[in-house]
Amino acid sequence: MTSIAATTAPPRARKVAGRQQWIGLLYVAPAVALVVVFFLIPLGMTAWMSLHNWPLMGEHSYIGLGNYIAILRDTRFWNALRFTAYYTVIVTIAIFVVAFPLALFVERPRPLTNLYRTMFFMPAVVGFASASLLWSWLLNVDSGLFSPAAYDLGLIDRKFNLLATFQPAFWSIIAMVVWKVAGFTMIILMAGLQSIPQDLQEAAVIDGAGPFARFRAITLPLMRRTLALALILSVAGSILAFDQFYIILRGGPRNQTLTAVYWIFNQSFVSFKLGYGAALSMVLLVVLVALSLVQLWLLRKPEGLD
Repeated sequence: MTSIAATTAPPRARKVAGRQQWIGLLYVAPAVALVVVFFLIPLGMTAWMSLHNWPLMGEHSYIGLGNYIAILRDTRFWNALRFTAYYTVIVTIAIFVVAFPLALFVERPRPLTNLYRTMFFMPAVVGFASASLLWSWLLNVDSGLFSPAAYDLGLIDRKFNLLATFQPAFWSIIAMVVWKVAGFTMIILMAGLQSIPQDLQEAAVIDGAGPFARFRAITLPLMRRTLALALILSVAGSILAFDQFYIILRGGPRNQTLTAVYWIFNQSFVSFKLGYGAALSMVLLVVLVALSLVQLWLLRKPEGLD
């Protein structure tokens, strides 16, 4: 019926509709251009490079799937990917454990709420490289803050190098990332909490539902989209982690904190195997897309829930 109406519309109406479509395309053209220039073209170039033996200097040669076959035998990459998955799970849980209570705390207006929101969000404006440099100094065993302060206060018998062994180094990185990212996640979750109609909460209180029952039956279901957004951002950022491990740990101690992106960087810009690094990047992209689709499926909107 729509097509019939369009064909029987007066020529002037069709002309106006066509002009509006061109105006709409004109408005989205800059965004489309940015996506094409800064995403689609680099993605195509990376996929093309991944099919070649592409050294930094000299001629490149086509090797087909040779780089991808080499990835199957690259135990260092799979160990890095395994560590990245472990880090992603731990840091994502830690971020949400901190960010959700903060979001509940600053959701409702109260005295100094704006100050609290600003204080909690402030670390998010610091770049990861700058934050990593700051924490690299804080964690320094001699001239830093944590270990010398604990020693001066008599809490430890001798200065302890937090970056010398895996567990202290790993949890130091977790603490830095939570300090850096929790405020940003808090803002996302707070927006989701504020979008829940207050009438539903009041009706549940009248019906005798306690705080936990309201949280389980109202808050969580109505925040699925917000949680999906925050979770995808957190997981994607964690899988692409590089700055903190490169600046603070340099992959140490004993290469136990090599992430997938760190290994791609090493192969591309240290070993200068650009084709192999491109193939590793494509594999990581597939992993990211697959994980994002799984998260969206798990947090999909239940049928019948408006």
